[in-house]
Amino acid sequence: MHIEPGIVDGAKIALSYATAAAAATYSAKLIWQELKAQGPISLLVRSAIATVGVFVFFELLPHFSVGVSEVHMILGTTLLLILGAAPAAIGLAGGLLVQGLFFAPTDLPQYAMNLTTLLVPLLGIQYMAQRLIAPNTAYVDLTYAQALKLSTAYQGGIVAWVAFWAIYGNGFGAENLASVGTFGLAYMAVILIEPLADLAVLATAKALNRGPGSPWVAQRLYHPAS
Repeated sequence: MHIEPGIVDGAKIALSYATAAAAATYSAKLIWQELKAQGPISLLVRSAIATVGVFVFFELLPHFSVGVSEVHMILGTTLLLILGAAPAAIGLAGGLLVQGLFFAPTDLPQYAMNLTTLLVPLLGIQYMAQRLIAPNTAYVDLTYAQALKLSTAYQGGIVAWVAFWAIYGNGFGAENLASVGTFGLAYMAVILIEPLADLAVLATAKALNRGPGSPWVAQRLYHPAS
């Protein structure tokens, strides 16, 4: 989902600053809610776990360039379900920044675009989960169908944002549209695999549950919504 250098440049990059700022502002609201719900230490630890996880997903898991971007196993729904929306948002922003600073400096000019591409779908599935999952259902009890809906929405959001940036930067030319389509088709594999990863992690969390839960995971992981 990394936007390749040169696809959006010049004055057009300014739009990405606005979209990233909007996503960060809403994320700040979630962070404040998490601070009140589970405290600063819990938020800090979960955010650090998410940041390390995102860096591993981007840098160590298999990834390859396809069309206008790269295909990654981002596991955004896993981060949301295990750690919570706010730590997931911080982790996506932090992991992306660490990768850019130390391993892919050519990605830094596109940081706001890539951040938007990751955060807006995350915030979307956070809203979706509140309506898709019954309040009396803990996340460890999700079905494959529910995980698939969340993962499809997240990955679909990423594809939509990548397509937007590519068309915004390079227009509706046949070659550009073909590259966007190739990227979207390649991401189908991620959409099929990620729900299995989500359920595997949730099953592990369920098997490890030996009490009322842990401050190092999202409250909703083991408990129904209050």
